Amino acid sequence: MNTDDIVRLGRELGLDAVGVAKAEPFTRTRADLDARRAAGQHAGMGFTYRDPARSTDPTRLLPGAQSIVVGARGYPAPRQAKAPDRPSGRIAAYTTEDHYAPLRTALREIARRLKGEGWRTRLMVDDNGLVDREAAHRAGLGWYGKSSNLLLPGHGSWFLLGSVVTSAPLEPAAEVVPDGCGSCRRCLDGCPTGAIVAPGVVDARRCLSWLLQAPGDFPREHRVALGDRLYGCDDCQEVCPPNRRAAAPEMTTAVAPNAELLELLAASDTELLARFGRWYLPDRDPDQIRRNALLVLGNVGDGTDAETVATLERYLAHPRDLLRSHAAWAARRLGLDALLDARTSDPVVAAELAQ
Repeated sequence: MNTDDIVRLGRELGLDAVGVAKAEPFTRTRADLDARRAAGQHAGMGFTYRDPARSTDPTRLLPGAQSIVVGARGYPAPRQAKAPDRPSGRIAAYTTEDHYAPLRTALREIARRLKGEGWRTRLMVDDNGLVDREAAHRAGLGWYGKSSNLLLPGHGSWFLLGSVVTSAPLEPAAEVVPDGCGSCRRCLDGCPTGAIVAPGVVDARRCLSWLLQAPGDFPREHRVALGDRLYGCDDCQEVCPPNRRAAAPEMTTAVAPNAELLELLAASDTELLARFGRWYLPDRDPDQIRRNALLVLGNVGDGTDAETVATLERYLAHPRDLLRSHAAWAARRLGLDALLDARTSDPVVAAELAQ
């Protein structure tokens, strides 16, 4: 198979874009990761920051690698709908279902064909061992937006990426796509916490999408800005002009994905993991979801609603410190001081109120 064959096959298998890059080290990306980690901008994030020497060198993944086949597959952009009657939390569009599955299937078939010709391969889909955006950029799929997302001409950034690292000596499929952002800075100005601190530079210490995944206490200074976001944040994508043009009606969801907070906070561990098990949860801990839900309830809930009051009262007595403290924040935000007055002897609640 040559590059044209692979591109044609990838399109037949349902990929929106396919490209090929040389399996050379991502020298600039390695320097960027090291510099941002040294500055603390990774906020303890693992992923490709965990081992930059590995995630920026395809030959560390597959000794003797010569090429990277990169595929992109779009997912539906969210479309805002009428707010539900019950308090709910927004969920990022890419998490609504396993959009990685068809991407993985297509790239696995490409890998199978290459193996059939005697070449070695390694599939990299939803895998932190490779900086897939840089591979896609080198393969001519798109350009880096100021949000740090990769944007594909005609598709924006509503897509997922995956790669096949291979020993096959394939020719690159296309030239690098030039910048398409120009003077636009809507993603920088539209970020609710100012996390995009410079074009292409995201400080994870302020990024709501990461903070919703990070374990431990959610930073107090960003809790109000969190709004109704339960998991993920699409704001920088939603304000992006190429994304708005790419989000045609046939490619949008019927409603903005969300989850009912009171129902979620009443669910068992088993029920939460069955519903949200695809999400990245530190240690597979469903209390991560509950922590987020308590904060969102504090932002969007009604302090006069009996079910909301009962839910917060129950969590103020929860055995886990993390949930009691976040319930205390939510209760104070909703003006439920009577609930808190009964818990001032709890040092965890008292410490939260002292903030």
